[in-house]
Amino acid sequence: MEITSESSTSTCSHCQRDIPTSNIDLHYAHCSRNLQKCAICGDMIPRKHADDHYNESHAPLDCSLCSEKVERELWSLHKGERCPQRIITCEYCEFPLPAVDLLKHQEICGNRTEYCDICHKYVRLRERIYHDIQFHGNSAGTAEPSRDAGTAERERAQRRPARAQRSSHRRILLTVAVTGAVVAIGSFFLQKRIDGQQ
Repeated sequence: MEITSESSTSTCSHCQRDIPTSNIDLHYAHCSRNLQKCAICGDMIPRKHADDHYNESHAPLDCSLCSEKVERELWSLHKGERCPQRIITCEYCEFPLPAVDLLKHQEICGNRTEYCDICHKYVRLRERIYHDIQFHGNSAGTAEPSRDAGTAERERAQRRPARAQRSSHRRILLTVAVTGAVVAIGSFFLQKRIDGQQ
């Protein structure tokens, strides 16, 4: 125990807190019997709650998506950037899917083509920005590269919802078409089965 004469306090050798000198002996007996220093964060915690403190503050977390144990300090990094099962949106079709599948999906999805209204050619989605810059002078897809950046950015922002809406309509049409095809095929096979049983 360290005694500070000018303020009449002493430093407890167990918890390192300044305690009035008149209470130091009683404090030390209570402190050393009931408190322990956490080996990880250095906080003084009641001995009876040491396991709870570890589980709530320091124990690795189980990721519900990938079942990996992750240290608490790395949890936000894992959840936001490293978990292979985190959901990421495809930059081409805006479809949400697990990060582990994104590369394969974008390889296929980026090879789809979209009609360029300026040069009247079909361009792969993955090459659309490069195409617009190389053949049309900018990444907005307009033939007027001399416009100021603010105008071009506003036009791009206006086109984004329209593109997302077209993409959404395409997805709905694709879903309806696939569902219709499946129902037609199923009906065909069911009819064959019924005809075969008669």
